[in-house]
Amino acid sequence: MVDSTRGNGDTADDEGTARMRGEAGSAGGSAGGSALGRRALFGGAVAAGLTAAAGPAAAQSRGEGSRPAGRFAGKTVLITGATSGIGEATAKAFAAEGARVGFCGRRVREGRRVEREIREAGGEATYTRADVREPGQVRRFVDGVAERYGGLDIAFNNAGINWFRPLHETSLAEWEDMHGTNLRGVFLAMKYEIPHLLERGGGAIVITGSMHQLATRPGGSAYASTKRAVLALAQAAAMDYGESGIRVNVLSPGAVDTRLFRQARPPMSDEEYEEFKREWGRENVPGLHRVADPEDMATAALGLASGDFGYLTGASLVVDGGLTSSL
Repeated sequence: MVDSTRGNGDTADDEGTARMRGEAGSAGGSAGGSALGRRALFGGAVAAGLTAAAGPAAAQSRGEGSRPAGRFAGKTVLITGATSGIGEATAKAFAAEGARVGFCGRRVREGRRVEREIREAGGEATYTRADVREPGQVRRFVDGVAERYGGLDIAFNNAGINWFRPLHETSLAEWEDMHGTNLRGVFLAMKYEIPHLLERGGGAIVITGSMHQLATRPGGSAYASTKRAVLALAQAAAMDYGESGIRVNVLSPGAVDTRLFRQARPPMSDEEYEEFKREWGRENVPGLHRVADPEDMATAALGLASGDFGYLTGASLVVDGGLTSSL
């Protein structure tokens, strides 16, 4: 199987970093897909009255009164790692369904772009630069979102990085950076999110995992170990806070067309890449025979966060197009 290295839409820094980093959900941005994804995600919601998504007070100040704006109308959603890829698509999808979205990432230019595009489409979003490896920055980000929007209802902990390398060739610094971002970063986010969810009387946490929780590839020791640990973290937290009305689940993608997925391939034109992606999907995804779009993961994340999955907690939802179904 060809290496399915991907980005989760995480808090990536420089685009040209030697170690492959991608922003969950997506922990990488979709190649050339931002405008198309935004159009598809926002079209119906705008027609239904997305301009009310900033909340009843804002709508009343315009003399509009309250009106339906989607299944997350009036909800506050926090997302780590949303400056591209899965995180960006999910931020736009939540905003399209009426949520007030606070999100972070390290790439300021991309973060401001996502914020601007959501607002131009009629949604409400605020970008904050924050590094999930830094406790102080995570706490300020989480508390800031809750303060700005009057509480917290849903958290999507998506920031992450990935690369594949034989274990003995992995430096201690690389190992600690992988675990510090993918595991410790999720712990820190949850540590500061949960008090706000308890104050709210409940809520939902979704964490970007990976199909590498189930089985991995050569060179996956650092990455896969973080994703298996994230599942254990979610399961323990689900038991700790279930009686308080907080559900905790993991979204585990397969191969997703993000910035990092493309960067892991040899340089090629857009047309060549699209053909490569189609062929890769046909050969390596035995179920649906295609590479996922970030919007596929956004749809799953919103489902897990919604009341439609009100009895699901401590679980991992593998959304890989059937990739792990084959022997």
